[in-house]
Amino acid sequence: MCGIFFSLTAAENPVLLDKNLRYLLTKRGPDEGSYSIGVRGARLNLFNHEGSARIWLSFASTVLSMRGGDVVRQPLTDSGKTGSILAWNGDAWKIAGQPFPEKNDTEIVFNHLLQATTKDYLAEDYDEVPDSTQRVIEAISKITGPFAFVFYDAVNFKLYFGRDCLGRRSLLWGLDESGSLKICSLCDDSTSSSYFQEVEADGIYMIEFEDDQDAALRTSSAVEPLRFDIKNIQRIPWSHEALPTYHMLSPIPPMNKATPEGTPPPLTTTSSILRELEHRLRQSLALRIQNVRPPPFVGDTNVKVAVLFSGGLDCTLLARLAHDILPAAESIDLLNVAFENPRVVAAAAKGSESSTSVYESCPDRLTGRAAFGELRRVCSTRNWRFVAIDIPYVVTVSHRDTIKRLMRPHNTEMDLSIACALYFAARGQGTAIESQRADAKPYPYKTPARVLLSGLGADELFAGYARHGMAFARSGFEGLVDEIDLDVGRLGKRNLGRDNRVIAHWGREARFPFLDEDFVAWVVQTPVWEKCGFGVPECPPVDTGIDPEKKALRLLALSLGLSSVAREKKRAIQFGSRTAKMEKGKSKGTDALS
Repeated sequence: MCGIFFSLTAAENPVLLDKNLRYLLTKRGPDEGSYSIGVRGARLNLFNHEGSARIWLSFASTVLSMRGGDVVRQPLTDSGKTGSILAWNGDAWKIAGQPFPEKNDTEIVFNHLLQATTKDYLAEDYDEVPDSTQRVIEAISKITGPFAFVFYDAVNFKLYFGRDCLGRRSLLWGLDESGSLKICSLCDDSTSSSYFQEVEADGIYMIEFEDDQDAALRTSSAVEPLRFDIKNIQRIPWSHEALPTYHMLSPIPPMNKATPEGTPPPLTTTSSILRELEHRLRQSLALRIQNVRPPPFVGDTNVKVAVLFSGGLDCTLLARLAHDILPAAESIDLLNVAFENPRVVAAAAKGSESSTSVYESCPDRLTGRAAFGELRRVCSTRNWRFVAIDIPYVVTVSHRDTIKRLMRPHNTEMDLSIACALYFAARGQGTAIESQRADAKPYPYKTPARVLLSGLGADELFAGYARHGMAFARSGFEGLVDEIDLDVGRLGKRNLGRDNRVIAHWGREARFPFLDEDFVAWVVQTPVWEKCGFGVPECPPVDTGIDPEKKALRLLALSLGLSSVAREKKRAIQFGSRTAKMEKGKSKGTDALS
């Protein structure tokens, strides 16, 4: 995992990282590198002036090495040959269908892109070799996994940047006060927060330069500041079908909108779809938790993987499957966060619950401990470590400015509530209890794990929200399919960039098995009545207490021994951890922060 910084300027000198931004980026990864190059003869009408002169391209990266045997410093430069440069923040789990779980992917991706910049790329597969842009975007579209990147193709004088189609890594862009373009994993203090924005996950973006060496002999007569013209950024979209213009074929196919003729067959623990679901989810999870490099921190070096753990269905199911995949000697940390909410404390003080622990009474703490107990029972050979992360109100307030800084440009009350929960959960510091310690006494603990599993994506794919039931009640299977299609279609526009910024601040990487491209592609092609239980006949007594939302996942959990977890209700993180509405007032989640 990495932090990325890039600037494009027509100033006399390159624009480099400032002190504050460098500090925040090194929190994401400690190994820092930088590289600047002047592009002579480049068109100044990329900015707001006709003519040609030197334009500076500056790269900086900070690296948290998660894969392979050695740290690969970034940005990668091909200075001895093509002069191309790559800043990469991603996990290329597969390229053209070939997995690379044990190797550092940065050099593999760089070589993959360098090959695409040469004229003999894939010549055997084409009657006519595509131009450089089509070759590069075809190469990018073959990468499976979360990524954000900036790539300068020095052979063809083009700059590419963007995120994967699901938007699982952060990348922001904007203009600073001098008019220079900046692209970064975090919002830059010198850039107007009202203009700095997420790089949309709707395509890859390209800037073309001119190779005009004669023009390099001329100098610009401009006296006014040169500001980059954003109209010079071209978007190359993801598409489900071939287009006559530049495009990339999306790895996520269109939604299967078939509806059943009559009543669909029952969905049970013996349904064949559940075996396929389990197989595909195990494949996705295995890519993300096997061959993880041991953490460098002091502590239990047998802990490589932790789970962002509310005790709900999705995260507990991942923990249960991880038990079957990871070596028996490895512990798995379950990170459970609870907050002191002054409004809840005040209300409890007036009633009979005033003596109850403010943390232990949090909904996610209650379900977390219950699910921990179920995992201990079902997977008794595994050492599970339940980490109770208790956050006093004064601590929340003391970190609030940092959290708001990290989540920018997101700026609502709901953003802050969710970001707070993820920020402190990812810090991983609390009081631990282990399933295999005889004394079972809690002790102070901070997880060394750098891989954090998240169940995000399950609700969107398997109809886990209340609105899915409302859509079915209103418009039947057609309405339900349309609602799921809407959710899946806007996954890349949601909040994964924000979440990445607050989690990565602690030098940890969230991984999302439910958002693996191959897994998502399979789920969206699966008929809706095989994913959830709306309109599907019940089969007592197995179905007792099994909600229709995410029924396929609930039945899978049931078949794996998680009887209570299979019946757990859906609950939003900000309410389960009690980060929502900490202060008195009538503010709404959509209200902008002051």
